[in-house]
Amino acid sequence: MTHTSGAPGRGSSPAQGHSPAPGRRTKAAPADRLLFSEGRKHLWRTVALFLSATAAAVAGLALPAALGRTLDLLLAGEGAGSAEAGRWLAVCAALTCALVALDAADTVLTGTLNSRVAARLRTRLATHLLALGPLRANRFADGDLVTRCTGNAAHAGTGPSSAASALAAVVTPVGALVALALLDPRLAAVFLAGTPLLVLLLRAFSRTSTDCVTRYQETQARIAGRLVEALSGARTIAAAGIGQREGARVLEPLAELSGHGHRMWRVQGRATAQAAVLVPLLQVAVVAVGGLLLSGGELSVGGLVAAARYAVLAAGIGTLVGQLNALVRGRTAAQRLAEVLAVAPMRAGRRTVPDHTAPGASGRLELCGVRASYGGEPVLRGVDLAVPGGATVAVVGRSGAGKSLLAAVAGRLVEPEAGRVLLDGTDLAELDPSALRRAIGFAFARPVLFGATIGEALAAGIPGQREGHEARVRAAAGAACADEFVRTLPYGYDTPCEQAPLSGGEVQRLGLARALAQGGRVLVLDDATSSLDTVTELKVTRALVGAEEGLGGQGRDGRAARGARTRLVVAHRASTAARADLTAWLDGGRIRAVAPHAQLWEQPAYRALFGSGRDDG
Repeated sequence: MTHTSGAPGRGSSPAQGHSPAPGRRTKAAPADRLLFSEGRKHLWRTVALFLSATAAAVAGLALPAALGRTLDLLLAGEGAGSAEAGRWLAVCAALTCALVALDAADTVLTGTLNSRVAARLRTRLATHLLALGPLRANRFADGDLVTRCTGNAAHAGTGPSSAASALAAVVTPVGALVALALLDPRLAAVFLAGTPLLVLLLRAFSRTSTDCVTRYQETQARIAGRLVEALSGARTIAAAGIGQREGARVLEPLAELSGHGHRMWRVQGRATAQAAVLVPLLQVAVVAVGGLLLSGGELSVGGLVAAARYAVLAAGIGTLVGQLNALVRGRTAAQRLAEVLAVAPMRAGRRTVPDHTAPGASGRLELCGVRASYGGEPVLRGVDLAVPGGATVAVVGRSGAGKSLLAAVAGRLVEPEAGRVLLDGTDLAELDPSALRRAIGFAFARPVLFGATIGEALAAGIPGQREGHEARVRAAAGAACADEFVRTLPYGYDTPCEQAPLSGGEVQRLGLARALAQGGRVLVLDDATSSLDTVTELKVTRALVGAEEGLGGQGRDGRAARGARTRLVVAHRASTAARADLTAWLDGGRIRAVAPHAQLWEQPAYRALFGSGRDDG
């Protein structure tokens, strides 16, 4: 189970990258709760946007009445210079200016609200993913998570603003219908005759659009997942000469994506076309009735102009379709975020690790009845292992035996399904996460360097202020046999990570140096020297034994210096196991034996773990 950056290898879990079936009504509640909670976090902006949009709708409703009244005054013989006509002209101008100003405010509020909600959702999602641990996050493909954290978060970020705008948009048709009733109840009755058709049209559009958007986003995530896989395996693809085939595999869902996209446009186009037929009929009917009322002297010319405009506003299906489309898109994206947030994070306590000078604080690590699965298959089946304080214990076993999973559980990168992991008698589940990470350091087979420069990457795990980190970083790099080649880089420890031409073995030594600089009572080495040649590995191992005093250890002699830190080492080489104090033989999901390497070497089955048995061990 070799892995990158400390996660047990990403397998093909059945749930990986898949979402629940689209359009399920039972799945809508989490998305609604997520959008509601984000709207509450930005309540004043959401309310301000709603009030602004509502005020714009009210101003838009008042303008036809003001225009109609002004027209009636002008037709009655009162010139534009008369006092009353001038006042109504001023009202029309004021309403027009208000609409322009409110539209500008709406644009600013919508943009800021969308960006802030999207940023908060991305932060919340990233924080939650880090709290899940590698194994629980593995149920989602890398590309799928990238899509959810970027495009889906951006679309979900429009949810609160879309909801506020959609609610305000309802004011326009409802207000226009009320205005028609005030002008003459018969005008409103004519319009209401066609309202059920409008409602059915909107309902059908909302349902079909939700399904289209859901399928489109899922297919988009599948393409992103395949692209990330191809990029991570670019060297293998180039070496095998299968670039064309992999390109076709990545783009294979593109036809499906295009189909969903075209379906979305067809749904929207069909709704617009149906509205284009229905809405003019309603408008014509209202104007026709208004004309009859005008001929009978029951409605003025200005009233007819206002009635025609209110008929347009009442049938404002285009605006509602646009608002509904944005709301559906945001709500569907929020559901994809809610699926990730619904995965429970690992439990975390509040206890701190006792000081190393406290009685019994030797760094003893114990696994008691630990059970853990990977990809739905049980791997560790009741592991009991005690690592004495200050000792080095190598974990060996066949490929796939669960060595990396055991290492991840031992350092609580993965939460066991059953059993406990104790550090000096304290359950790791009861420790505060920051205290836990200070107590247990990790070095991996393929580490990833985080930081602008090499020096910052090595100091990433050191607690406290950065001012005093330089000496500690250099001492750790020396212990990991990395200081010499770092000094040859263009700017030494200040060399930007992306400009550092590093081999796999050099990156591995930097990862080891980072773990050493972090300090802590326990160091877990998950195949952390696999890329080193035998001579360099021997140098690193010897340096580690004597490096603890320079890195904060409390050793009093050569052997006691090792006691400053407990080590759990995932080993694939017999030489690595031979240098450990004890070797834990993992077989069939359980610890088969714990003894010195030389003692276990007498057993043929143990020697078979290392091939022919003719290793330098």
